Amino acid sequence: MFLLMTTDPAPAGSATVDLPQGKLAYRAAGPATSDHPPVVFVHGLLVDARLWEPVAERLASAGIRSYAPTLPLGSHQRPMNADADLSPQGVAKLVLDFVKALDLSDVLIVGNDTGGAICQLVLAADTSRISAAVLTNCDAFGTFPPLALAPLFRALRHPGLVARIAPMLRSKAMRNGPLAYGPLSSGPLDPDLTLDWVKPLADEAIRRDLAKLARGVHPRVLLDAASRFGQFTGPVRILWGEADSMFRLKLGRQLAEAFPHATLATVPAGRTFLPLDHPDRVADEIIAAVRHEAQARPAG
Repeated sequence: MFLLMTTDPAPAGSATVDLPQGKLAYRAAGPATSDHPPVVFVHGLLVDARLWEPVAERLASAGIRSYAPTLPLGSHQRPMNADADLSPQGVAKLVLDFVKALDLSDVLIVGNDTGGAICQLVLAADTSRISAAVLTNCDAFGTFPPLALAPLFRALRHPGLVARIAPMLRSKAMRNGPLAYGPLSSGPLDPDLTLDWVKPLADEAIRRDLAKLARGVHPRVLLDAASRFGQFTGPVRILWGEADSMFRLKLGRQLAEAFPHATLATVPAGRTFLPLDHPDRVADEIIAAVRHEAQARPAG
């Protein structure tokens, strides 16, 4: 594992920032001041910022500051404003507003699952503050959502239906089953963590936010974004779990071929939740991207 010059890492801390869409919670880790580009993590549907905690800890040890917002994708505890645009494109705008509100620049954006789709929309929309990207197993091109999850996304469009489903997800067996988190991880997930991820669905306003996202999920959204990938000339590193039944390796190869400067690495036993199952591999890719950016910067 390549390590950069380290400083004493600051512990991960929770904070909030006021955005036009509402108040957003986020976790920051690593030294408050760093010579390395900041990292912004983007998680997927029905998880929160803690998906990235093992990776953030490793980056902090390497002297890298990271920010992990909890996006309004169903596991957030504070609803957004009622009029907020939370379509996939709207959430991409929210990520850009988050970066701007924290006055971050030369950002290395990192995405997983639905969060990888959001990152692609960011890269297709505005890269003025984005210098590089790392994408792990995620939606792309016509896979939005994965075929196996299409019924779930149809259900999520209807807050009333989700209200009837949510109590069933309090069962550990149901959460770890094939219709929930089971296929996404290489091993058993922390039941307390997954319970925290589904508890917010009891809130009508949270279900409203989630429905806005689900109603906007359609293959044409990412196909349109992909038509502009050639405009992003920064480095893109693709890290793909080969054992993922939701996002096949072929999709990762397509992503790597779509960007002008992209690399592809694989994790043979990896599934969707690489940040939890293989945090060292994810951290390695991010550190390699940070090293590349440092070498590309002009001297002085």
